[in-house]
Amino acid sequence: MGIKKQGRRRGSGRRGSEALEAAALSPKRLLRRRKVDLAYESAEGSGPTTEAKEERWEPRNWEQQLANIREMRKERDAPVDHMGGAKCFDHEAPPEVIRFQILLSLMLSSQTKDQVTSAAMTRLREHGLTVDNVLQTDDATLGRLIYPVGFWKNKVKYIKQTAAILKRDYAGDIPQTVAELLKLPGVGPKMAHLAMDLAWQAVSGIGVDTHVHRISNRLKWVKKETKFPEATRQALEKWLPRDLWSEINWLLVGFGQQICLPVRPRCGACLNKDICPASGKH
Repeated sequence: MGIKKQGRRRGSGRRGSEALEAAALSPKRLLRRRKVDLAYESAEGSGPTTEAKEERWEPRNWEQQLANIREMRKERDAPVDHMGGAKCFDHEAPPEVIRFQILLSLMLSSQTKDQVTSAAMTRLREHGLTVDNVLQTDDATLGRLIYPVGFWKNKVKYIKQTAAILKRDYAGDIPQTVAELLKLPGVGPKMAHLAMDLAWQAVSGIGVDTHVHRISNRLKWVKKETKFPEATRQALEKWLPRDLWSEINWLLVGFGQQICLPVRPRCGACLNKDICPASGKH
């Protein structure tokens, strides 16, 4: 969107900044600031030191809610458990090919049900799912192989571009950092963090899809309601212990596929029905 620039008189910026500084140093502002400061004795015994006190927040009943979700997911019989990104690759392939296939399954999974992603990955593997073979496959054929995944026409373009980058810059392998993964066409934060976990066994962040986003808001696992998955990821990572980051994705995705549905969730069958803030409200 364009932003219309407005002219200003010379010196107005300086006066504006001076006004802001004066407001920041006003007695009322300083009084409010002192309320959140914490004084303590320094380790060297040199007298009191002041630092900002950070508020520690975590959701009410979250540990019991998590234990209940684990109990409901113990059978591991949701679509994600059999057709998710961790299940769609050729286990007999070389490591770099496995990592490429994991990345592609994550790219295909965006806005697509696991059943559709799994079927597309099966066709791709039968065709030959390596970086070189993808580059040798024309767009029309690639489109027929991945259809009807969501936004399949865009994904054909992203897959071909990504394969070319991996061939040129990574010797056919995938990047080993989130920052580099995010530079690949069609790869967002959820895919990058899941790729790090599934392909490199390195937990860099929480993979937040629509299920994790929805359930986190229903359980009030975010301090304030979030509108987008990336905001939910950042909110969760502020309080959720890091050793749970890998587990939370598959737990909540399967829970969202079977119990905490987007529409008409099965609250009556949920072990959290008595401690869930959203129970019976959808």
